[in-house]
Amino acid sequence: MTGRLYGVGLGPGDPELVTVKTARLIGEADVIAYHAARHGRSIARSIALPYMREGQIEELLLYPLTTETTDHPGGYQGALDDFYADCAERLAAHLDGGRTVVVLSEGDPLFYGSYMHMHKRLAQRYPTEVVPGVTSVSAASAVLGRPLVERDEVLTVLPGTLSAEELAERLRGTDSAAVLKLGRTFAKVRDALAEAGRLDDAWYVERATTDAERVAPLKDVDPGEVPYFSLALLASPIADRWAERTFAPEPASVASAGEVAVVGLGPAGRPWLTPEAQEALAAATDLVGYGPYVDRVAPNPRQRRHRTDNRAEAERARHALELAREGARVAVVSSGDPGVFAMASAVLEAAADFPDVPVRIVPGLTAAQAVAGRVGAPLGHDYCVLSLSDLLKPWEVVADRLTAAARADLVLALYNPASRSRTWQLAAARDLLLEHRDAATPVVIGRDVGGDEESVTVTTLGELDPAQVDMRCLLIIGSSTTRVTGDGGVYTPRRYP
Repeated sequence: MTGRLYGVGLGPGDPELVTVKTARLIGEADVIAYHAARHGRSIARSIALPYMREGQIEELLLYPLTTETTDHPGGYQGALDDFYADCAERLAAHLDGGRTVVVLSEGDPLFYGSYMHMHKRLAQRYPTEVVPGVTSVSAASAVLGRPLVERDEVLTVLPGTLSAEELAERLRGTDSAAVLKLGRTFAKVRDALAEAGRLDDAWYVERATTDAERVAPLKDVDPGEVPYFSLALLASPIADRWAERTFAPEPASVASAGEVAVVGLGPAGRPWLTPEAQEALAAATDLVGYGPYVDRVAPNPRQRRHRTDNRAEAERARHALELAREGARVAVVSSGDPGVFAMASAVLEAAADFPDVPVRIVPGLTAAQAVAGRVGAPLGHDYCVLSLSDLLKPWEVVADRLTAAARADLVLALYNPASRSRTWQLAAARDLLLEHRDAATPVVIGRDVGGDEESVTVTTLGELDPAQVDMRCLLIIGSSTTRVTGDGGVYTPRRYP
């Protein structure tokens, strides 16, 4: 039995303008597909993200070009036709496997939407349903607070890609109008409005209903600051004038085709993953990392996975950079935060030999923060983060730093407290700390926090049993001011005596 295809409209940008039906379908889908330009960032995915769930397959449909030239034998349209055909077959493979596929579309799926190209190629082959969404035109009218049309007025929707002459002619012959696809066409659209005698009545609306929303009289807008997701609007001539408001959008950053993103997965599953990290993982063509961490990323058949041993950090970093140099979008995954005893340092060190490859660090929730949150606020004042592993530094350095932190009366978050091959270090660390800290000092042992085998134990420094601790644990050792509450919570006051 084949799967079912859904083209769903997400509305103009505000996730709260997604329909109830679309939200349900996104949550139930086996596969979430979405288009994006070559930078890989998807507005549609960011809108849908609150309704997605862990374990879904994501299909990023990355345009091979937007406005640039191509050497494709069929020209620009031939390149796009091949792209849409390839995307359709990728989705067909999921549908043939019995999976439900939801294709995300900003606004309405059949209103200048990318989904329609999938619909034309797949709707005759598989059970299909289109779920409408709020259009950008409706959103622009709403943020302006002015009706589009009243009584017997006529509304005309035009693409800015028409010639200036045709735009001017159509604008002269209508009551209200919306001109979409601005961006590079803005200057031409503005000239057409002036030619039609409508420029003084035209409004500019950018990224309606989002945090970057901007509204202004169109004649006052700088053509160099106009993105594609904007439109020109002539509201109902009968409506009263609307009071001006102006919002300044954040400029979008541009990433190159090949890059390395070092991504923090947080301490456990998808609920601990930041939206930025989820976008980086979804955009990746290749995942690189220690095997168990790579396995924590939801499977996607189109992505290549490169699993390595935990100690092969330098080789892993160079491999990721080599892949990116060849044009891949690589996500190097780390548990917790990649900058805390993880892959960010290794990648940045190796990147000195790859100056042409962009590298960005995507932070994640740390294990220390996760364990602290389970018991309260033991990291509420100054604290020190220290690894007990002596594989990359001598034990004498570890001991000196433990002693210094103990003398300074800092709370300690201890990473890598023990492993199968390192069994004595924690007992040695405890004994060092007891030379400077009371035996009643609170200690929190967090194991697999956020995972299926989570356990959190609150004990004291004097009663700390190293046999209870393994490589999946993180310890928080309190300062002289750290307190345990009556219900077992732990906190360190903000004020120091």
